Amino acid sequence: MKQHLFSLVATLMGAFGFLSCGAQQTVGDDTFTTANGKMVRIVPYYHACLMIDCDGYKIQVDPVANAQYSYDNVGPTSLILITHEHGDHFNKATVAKLRGADTKIIANPDVAKQIEGSQAMSNGDTLTLANGIHIKAVPAYNITPGHTQYHPKGRDDGYIIIVDDLTIYVAGDTEDIGEMADLKGKVDIAFLPCNQPYTMTPEQLVKVARIIHPKILYPYHYGDTDLSGVAAQLRGIDVRMRGMK
Repeated sequence: MKQHLFSLVATLMGAFGFLSCGAQQTVGDDTFTTANGKMVRIVPYYHACLMIDCDGYKIQVDPVANAQYSYDNVGPTSLILITHEHGDHFNKATVAKLRGADTKIIANPDVAKQIEGSQAMSNGDTLTLANGIHIKAVPAYNITPGHTQYHPKGRDDGYIIIVDDLTIYVAGDTEDIGEMADLKGKVDIAFLPCNQPYTMTPEQLVKVARIIHPKILYPYHYGDTDLSGVAAQLRGIDVRMRGMK
């Protein structure tokens, strides 16, 4: 019986095409296979720091080394993506630590001014890398009165990363902004933040997830926010908690 059940689960997972990971976990990384056979590994570190490894092309998102993660053994870094200049997303020393001769750095305009040789991307800008990975910078900002000073409209980036048929949305620090409706049905994997007053409330997170409806949701940047009831409200979405406080 157990063997038949495992076979059924494997068949259902294969129907999604790119999905190749196992059951929901509370820690660790996940690996996916695109339609063209590329292996994409997502490694959540903590808070807003994560890596996307596309067949050895390693993308570090908002890397900030500290006592929780040192970045000592991550290997060569191909691309660094930075959403904005806050200290939990941008650290010059960590960028220097990860930067090699061929490392490409993409950031919002304010951060790009602080890193020689980096490339600025404003909201709406797109870029296709030599290996066929597509990057798009999308809006990330606060809308709640009294909170807009934290992340003003037009300054910071979220990023869409497309590898073959796999679309990953890393939202950055944002609330439930209207532009997110444009992503409905277009996102496979989403990283959405949740810690008021800086980003979303759990209610906003649920609202956005229902609109975008990714296949997989990683809540992140959530600090001490209680997210225990989120998964139950999101039928049809695989909510994966990875300790990204």
